[in-house]
Amino acid sequence: MRLRLATALLVVPAAVAATQAGASEPLQDANVAFVSLKVNAKGEALFAYRRADGRLRHVLAWGAINARAPSQELPQVRFRWDYAGGWGKYRNGRYWTSFKDRCQPYDGPALAMLVAACKAPNGTYWTVQAWQRRLPLLGFDPWLPSQTNWELHAAHFSGELPKLEVFPNWSYGGRWQGVFGRYTYLGQPIFGFGATAKGVPKDKYGRNLFIDTLNSPYGPGWRRESGILTHRGTGTFCHSFVPQRPFAGYPSQDIRPAAAGERHRVTVGGPGVMPVMQVELAGLDRADLQRDDEFNAVFDRVMSSDKACAGER
Repeated sequence: MRLRLATALLVVPAAVAATQAGASEPLQDANVAFVSLKVNAKGEALFAYRRADGRLRHVLAWGAINARAPSQELPQVRFRWDYAGGWGKYRNGRYWTSFKDRCQPYDGPALAMLVAACKAPNGTYWTVQAWQRRLPLLGFDPWLPSQTNWELHAAHFSGELPKLEVFPNWSYGGRWQGVFGRYTYLGQPIFGFGATAKGVPKDKYGRNLFIDTLNSPYGPGWRRESGILTHRGTGTFCHSFVPQRPFAGYPSQDIRPAAAGERHRVTVGGPGVMPVMQVELAGLDRADLQRDDEFNAVFDRVMSSDKACAGER
């Protein structure tokens, strides 16, 4: 399987554009053409891809699986990387040529944006997903080449996946549509312990969720609406589709319309080295206003500990 992809370092999270944001484990090179994923019996994965200059690159990853619950004492799990095909780990730049692939057919859970996957000899799963994470917010067409880039995200996991719950809502007295939800892993909320004023997590536990809207006032097709942090202590989040002023540095400062669409989708990097998770749901219409009590009951159940979102009930 071959796919033109690009990795990135810039992300646009909640409220303003930022230079980095919480995500899973992306490979570092830009504008790559993915070639293969191999896994051996030693717990290593070998990724092969062609860089924009045509050079074939072999990258080793090892040393991490699944994720830790948020902790201020222990760091989140992370891969160790060798972008020199084995030179960094073994002082053997040709290690990749003798890599004994033991990849078995993938029989794990379905994942969005999946490019490659395999089952390791020990029963764990390795996956690669392609995610276009850098799109500008508020439905703007990309104006920088990097904003159209794709990232390759690697994951290594076993057992349960993170749970991304997303629900529709009428907010501010039924005036606007919204979404809310909760992000958890093994029953524990996923969140970080601090973020910058631009919404950038200050640790590897924090996660930004990206919200897209389909066939909305922004135009046809999927458009990036927003990027928001999961909330500390709860892993919950909320967003309303309301008119907004563009952020500094955007091509226009004209007010953007409320852009609820036919469908909405939320995408977020997994905690630790878990996969990227995505949920899609239908938008609401005016007939759904009569369901407001139903939506509020779900909101009260899911968001009871989140004071920051109380105004969007």
